[in-house]
Amino acid sequence: METLDPDLLRTFLAFVDGGSLARAASAVGRSPSAVTAQMQRLEEIVGEPLLAPQGRGRGLTPAGEDLVGHARRILAVHAEAWLALKGARAGGRVAIGTTQDFADHGLPDLLRAFAASHPRVRIELRVGRSLELGQALQAGQLDIAITMRQAPTADEVSLISEPMLWLCSQKGLAAREEEVPLALLDPYCGFRVAALAALDAAGRRYRIAAGSASLAGLRTAVDAGIALTLRTRRFAHSGIVEAPDGFRLPPVPVADFAVRLGREAGRPARDLAQLLGGGLAMPS
Repeated sequence: METLDPDLLRTFLAFVDGGSLARAASAVGRSPSAVTAQMQRLEEIVGEPLLAPQGRGRGLTPAGEDLVGHARRILAVHAEAWLALKGARAGGRVAIGTTQDFADHGLPDLLRAFAASHPRVRIELRVGRSLELGQALQAGQLDIAITMRQAPTADEVSLISEPMLWLCSQKGLAAREEEVPLALLDPYCGFRVAALAALDAAGRRYRIAAGSASLAGLRTAVDAGIALTLRTRRFAHSGIVEAPDGFRLPPVPVADFAVRLGREAGRPARDLAQLLGGGLAMPS
C-alpha cells in the first residue's frame, strides 16, 4: 500500500485554500508545472481524480472533497510529532508579530502546540498592523511576522491565501441608502485599497461611514449595522455574516498573507514559522 506523502498533501491543501494551481505554486514555493506533477502523483496514489475543470480553472471532485479533511488531520499529527521531537531541549526567546486577524483565529491553538513541545522557549507576542510589523521585523525587533502581503519579499517562508468577503451585520444595515456605506481601517490597509478599487471599477457609489484604527472599532461599526466592510472569514462571527447578493457588491480578489522570518531568527523561531505556515490556513 502506498502512503500519502505529507509534501503532496501540503500542496493539495495549498490548492484548496488558494483556489488555483498558480496560487498553490506560490504558497509552496514551486513552479506551476511542479505543482501539477505533484497533483498527478497524488491522484495516482489515491486512484481517483482529485481535480476537475471548473469554469476557467479547476475545482475539487467528490474524492478531492473527501481528501481535504483527511489531509488536514494527517498533517496535524505530522506537525505534532515533528514538534515533539525537535522542541524538548530547545530554549531561548521567540518574538512574533501578527495582525489581529490571526491573533483571534488560528494562532492561539498553534502557539499552544508550540509551547507544549518547546517548554523552555519564551514567547513574546505583538499584535499590530502589517506595515508596522514589517518594519519591526526589518529592525530586528521580531523573529516572525504574519503580515498582509503587498509584494513578494525575500524573508517569506510561506504564503496563506484567503478569499476577501463583503461582510455586514446579520441584522442588515440600520438604514437603506443609495451609496454603499463602508467601515474601513485607517490608511494604510490592503483591504481598504481593495474595497475602494473594486467599487470604483464597478461604478458603485460609496461613502466611508465609519473609520477605525483597530479591528475592534471596525467590528463594532459593522455589528451595529452602520456599514459594510471587506475582510476574510476570520472577521465573521455569529453577528457578522457575508453580505447577501441583494447588495450587488462587486467581486474582490484573494487576500495573501505572508509568514516572514527575521534574518537573525534562531532554530525555535524557524520551527514555529514552519508550523505556522502549514497550520494557519482556515479549514474549507
